[in-house]
Amino acid sequence: MAFWYLNAAAFIAAVGAVFHGYVGGRIYLGHINGSDLEDLTKSLSVVSWQVFTIWLAVSAGVLVCVSLDASLGLMAYPIIAVNALCALLFVYLGVTGHGQLLKLPGAYLTGATACLAYLGVG
Repeated sequence: MAFWYLNAAAFIAAVGAVFHGYVGGRIYLGHINGSDLEDLTKSLSVVSWQVFTIWLAVSAGVLVCVSLDASLGLMAYPIIAVNALCALLFVYLGVTGHGQLLKLPGAYLTGATACLAYLGVG
């Protein structure tokens, strides 16, 4: 059962990485490039966007590795923690004045990734 939980979590993270990096990135870049922000601010914003994409991809890779070799189970805990913290951040910001964040899939997908991964190693 742990194998399936970990791979379900990895699948969510991998799909999230592709969607976030490609589809979301194109939408986001369009808005950023069309804004009045300074060039440095635009560049830093794009970097932060893609760092999240990389984090999703790394999460997926680590969870697949752990699903294939149970002795690597400790590697999953930082992935669980960062996904849970991201979900909590989305929810916290969403209820404290940034309600539009609750309409995005970030909190739900990172929360699901954390829960499924925890079930897989817990």
